Amino acid sequence: MKNCILCLSKKAEDFCSADSYDYLHCKNCDLIFVKPGQRLDPEEEKSRYDLHENDPADEQYRNFLSQLYTPLSKKLSANSFGLDFGSGPGPTLSVMFEEDGHTVRIYDPFYAPDSSVFDKQYDFITTTETAEHLFNPREEFDLLWSCLKPGGYLGIMTKLVPSLEEFPDWHYRKDDTHVTFYSEETFRWMADYYGASLEIFGERTVILEKHLN
Repeated sequence: MKNCILCLSKKAEDFCSADSYDYLHCKNCDLIFVKPGQRLDPEEEKSRYDLHENDPADEQYRNFLSQLYTPLSKKLSANSFGLDFGSGPGPTLSVMFEEDGHTVRIYDPFYAPDSSVFDKQYDFITTTETAEHLFNPREEFDLLWSCLKPGGYLGIMTKLVPSLEEFPDWHYRKDDTHVTFYSEETFRWMADYYGASLEIFGERTVILEKHLN
């Protein structure tokens, strides 16, 4: 057994090997993750992200992001203050919320690395197609949770593991920059850990609400 990078328990065990990667599975929180020594180095990782062609004018990309935008926007009060964590080379979700009258800061370790955003408190925080790239999800989610106001929302988009049996051949696993994989059970663990309410929409959208007390 090894330490889990999310729940930090010593209940992560060797799970499977595929395409030259070895994966661990946590029996406590159900997280699956690549063995840390097999991750891409930062330069190679960024070179993959540089190929992304995210554009606020791309209606198809907006429709993709609407899987989080639509359910989250219905929960927000007018003129809310948000943070888009992992905004990527072409921030778009932040633009969509700003078009609704909200104010949104962005952060990305490669493209918008201004850590002063973490000195503020937010009504909502979004992280779309980012959670699967996190090397230290406990550290990063703890940071985001500390920046969220009571009653605020953390919206996450990442494709949920369909089953342990399907994982080795799962297309989402085959992206070399995807190193951390979550199931519905993983997010239930997170909701319990943070004392949050949890809603899951479809196969890739999760909203955690921070309790007022």
